[in-house]
Amino acid sequence: MNDVKRSQRRPVGQGGFTLIELLIVLAVFGVVAAMAIPLYANAEARDRIEKAQSDLAMLARAVMTYKAHMGTLPAGLADLTATATNRLNWSAGPFMPLIPVPSWGGSPAWGLYIYTSSIAGTFSITASGDGTTITVP
Repeated sequence: MNDVKRSQRRPVGQGGFTLIELLIVLAVFGVVAAMAIPLYANAEARDRIEKAQSDLAMLARAVMTYKAHMGTLPAGLADLTATATNRLNWSAGPFMPLIPVPSWGGSPAWGLYIYTSSIAGTFSITASGDGTTITVP
């Protein structure tokens, strides 16, 4: 029962971990970190995409409100931040307090929101970044 020689036993009060135990713990931490970091990066990319979708939906609603008030589409997104007077001399606006700024970061990085309108009365707002392009409406 007491096969370990007295010189091989640790003295009382001198307990601790061996080097191999510490290396195993470090290896486990390394594996967990290697699995967690890509998940975190994916969550950030999804958040940037969701913000862009939300911003574009909000801008599209403001453009449609501007069109309902003025009877025409705005010339640019900056028109949404000012008061507008229609042909009946009714004032309304601003339709947006400010134009939202796309998220920073991403690969490739997000550019500014691009607004295009046509004579036919249609418009689109586009954002690109993180390998994704979002267009509304």
